[in-house]
Amino acid sequence: MSLFKARDWWASVLGEGEEFDQGCLCVGDVDNSGSGYDKIVVGSFMGMLRIFSPHPAKPDEQTEADAQLLEVQLPDPIIQVEMGKFVSCSELLHLAVLHPRKLSVYAVSGTAGNVEHGDQYQLRLVYEHNLQRTACNMTYGPFGGVTGHHFICIQSMDGMLMFFEQETYAFGRFLPGFLLPGPLSYCIRTDSFITVSSIRQVECYRYETLAVATDADTRQDSDQQSKSSGKRLTADWTLVLGEEALDICVPNTSSAMSSIFVLGERNLFCVKDNGQIRFMKKLEFNPCCFLPYGSVSEGSTNILMCNHNNMLLVYQDVTLKWVAQLSCVPVAVRVANFPELKGLVVTLSSDGHLQCSYMGTDPSFFTAPKVDAREVNYDEVDTEMKMLQKVIREASKTQDILPRAETEEELTLTAIVSSHLDEVSCAVIPEMNGMPVPSVTVKVKIKNRGAVHSPKMTVCVQPPLGVTQDQFVLDSMGSGCELVVRFSAFLNGHYPPADLCGDIAVSYSSATGIPRVSQCKFNLPLRLVCYPSSAIKNAKYKITVDTNKPPVNLSEVFPDFSEKSENNDSSALGFQLITGSRVIVLASKTSQRYRIQSESFEDIWLVAKELVQRFDRHFASLGVKDFRNSFTGPIPLPEFFETVDHHFELRVNAQKYQDLLSERAVQFRAIQRRLLTRFKDKTPGPLQNLDTLMEGTYRQVIALADAAEDNRERLIQAFTRLRSATHLLILLLSLWQGLSSEQTAILEATLLPLLQDTPQLGWEESVDAAVSHLLKTCLSRSPKDQAISLSTGPLTIPKDTSRLKKHITLLCDRLGKGGRLSLSSEANVPTTVMMPVGCESIPEPIVEQEEEPPLQQESAKYIKKKQPSKKIKSKSGCPNRNRMANGNCREEAIKC
Repeated sequence: MSLFKARDWWASVLGEGEEFDQGCLCVGDVDNSGSGYDKIVVGSFMGMLRIFSPHPAKPDEQTEADAQLLEVQLPDPIIQVEMGKFVSCSELLHLAVLHPRKLSVYAVSGTAGNVEHGDQYQLRLVYEHNLQRTACNMTYGPFGGVTGHHFICIQSMDGMLMFFEQETYAFGRFLPGFLLPGPLSYCIRTDSFITVSSIRQVECYRYETLAVATDADTRQDSDQQSKSSGKRLTADWTLVLGEEALDICVPNTSSAMSSIFVLGERNLFCVKDNGQIRFMKKLEFNPCCFLPYGSVSEGSTNILMCNHNNMLLVYQDVTLKWVAQLSCVPVAVRVANFPELKGLVVTLSSDGHLQCSYMGTDPSFFTAPKVDAREVNYDEVDTEMKMLQKVIREASKTQDILPRAETEEELTLTAIVSSHLDEVSCAVIPEMNGMPVPSVTVKVKIKNRGAVHSPKMTVCVQPPLGVTQDQFVLDSMGSGCELVVRFSAFLNGHYPPADLCGDIAVSYSSATGIPRVSQCKFNLPLRLVCYPSSAIKNAKYKITVDTNKPPVNLSEVFPDFSEKSENNDSSALGFQLITGSRVIVLASKTSQRYRIQSESFEDIWLVAKELVQRFDRHFASLGVKDFRNSFTGPIPLPEFFETVDHHFELRVNAQKYQDLLSERAVQFRAIQRRLLTRFKDKTPGPLQNLDTLMEGTYRQVIALADAAEDNRERLIQAFTRLRSATHLLILLLSLWQGLSSEQTAILEATLLPLLQDTPQLGWEESVDAAVSHLLKTCLSRSPKDQAISLSTGPLTIPKDTSRLKKHITLLCDRLGKGGRLSLSSEANVPTTVMMPVGCESIPEPIVEQEEEPPLQQESAKYIKKKQPSKKIKSKSGCPNRNRMANGNCREEAIKC
């Protein structure tokens, strides 16, 4: 262990879960500021490119945000980053980023900011090359003795050196006897490339030899044969190492002789540019990276070397000069100059610890503070503690990303939905299914405390809902002004919506030019999508909601529907959806139960949600604090799975239509080419029924396009109905197990991850991945069964829905056994809970998790489990009080 430690001058942790390697770090004046100071460029395997300009932290400020100049997410992993003169028309430094299948050259520029956020930096793509082979690493330099510019050489995974003269691809050569790629470097003095082959020897190839050589290997591409005529490629010199090489570096320290440094697994080699060994240093540790740089002594070179023991060693040739302790194991090390200190050591670890340090001479020892023997005044300490706690509370209340001193410039939004429908409807479709389509007015009050400029308001509602105007361009407002904006919302599609909520966002600029956004939500009334109707006693789908208070009059809970209802019975209420089926709410006269029934399963959602919310508001207005809604099962999974299967079938049909349309389009273009060839022929010939075939293909293309468009409209409706059914399932699960708001939010994020379907990502694969994650983490059988690493492969449309159904069934099973939904790792063991009356836990199938038992049998076991319900005495003496919890008992109770 070293007595001295590397002194932290600046440090940062990059990302979370990202990986880095030795090519992911470079330093230099990437923005060509001309100040003589360096910036740090870091790329990760996750495709994140970051640029830093570090400066030391002052005691009263945080500098990580100020030090980061740029952060860009690139679409491909970053293998290596380098700075050089890579653009032909400019001698400025540019940034070369190597991806597995692409080489991109960027220009980094900075512009002075006019607000308090500081300067702005931009990354502009100058040019890029798409690679035909997977890249491993690259090097650059003035190949062929060119002045003022740098060329790039990329080594592929199959041993090909690809040369790029800036914006142009020059040529490519295969290395002879290649098996695995090794480190690659360029020697300016001899204009040659140094690499270590898989037979553990250093090989040197001159650029001139590579340019005129040809490769006899058949792996060469046909488009490169014209550029590779000449002699067979041979190495200029070779040197046997006898071990694998980790890195090669050729420092530019002398014009008379170049030294080639090769870092092996156990030795450090220094080779002259003619292949002769200058010296070799045997290492007593496992090195991880190194960096040779110029020494003040003539004829010697300093070497920074890091090992897996968190040590930084400084050698002058073979003599150890200094050792310092690092905080992590680096994979790359560089030397950079910054405004207040030159020659700082920049290190980057594999997990993203970026550190700028210097080697101090004062060892850090812990010194115990002196003991103060004076007596403690506890009253003063108590008073001081209370004052500090008050300061902490005040600070935590006003804590935010931006300073709270600008609260007077904030803009407040208040959305007020009218309690009455519009007398004259503003709906685009005035009538649906023989019923007029109403509209409701929403009034938005905009109040600001400071001056705002160029405010723009956007209104968003989920289809099939619509608004009269969704974009508003408002005038600039002075301090203390208030503005009212009105619009109307209505039903604009022939299917019921899944959500009656809407969002309003206002974007504006503050007095200092800072862009800001204010948001608010609003809820539309149920009367917007349904009318009162007569109640019917029987329906296909039924759910029952239990309460812990005596039954209430439904007319008091739904006054807006009971006034216009044709039925005077206060225990039954009907809702006729404008674009859906009829939903009936029945209240039991002898028990505390309410049944919601309809001919459509997903249409129950809006009425069930409204019923639960109005019950909460009704009993809260009466001062009842212990009111609770509950659901005793069974969970209607078969009905929910019918909606899932219908949506999945339409998705599969959409893919089939897309494939058929592509085939017919290819056929149509082929016939067009044939006809065009016949028409251009100087000697006319028969068309051989090509015109008839073209007309028939055209009709098929039009018919397929119409069918695909019709399927797309049906898919949009099916997804909205699926969202309604999923909302209903979440509501029943939360009432069944008494989930908290946090657990319900996790369940909603799991089962409703998307607001709309896309061809690239659909509901089925997203929900399957989310549910599988919960089953492997917080809903696992025990902490030992938790997955250590979760798969993050690409999500594709599944072959069928059997796996998804099994996982959703298992999710309900684990929740029924007391599982807790939590994002933390502490709440992973299922807790013992008191099950509601008439509900039993599901026996866990004794099979491996990867096996998929028949779904019908699993669902039947879950749904048809006998659950004795509570007996209810009545004057009529109903003989069916002991029926199972399949709905019969509740039917008799309501009839009584």
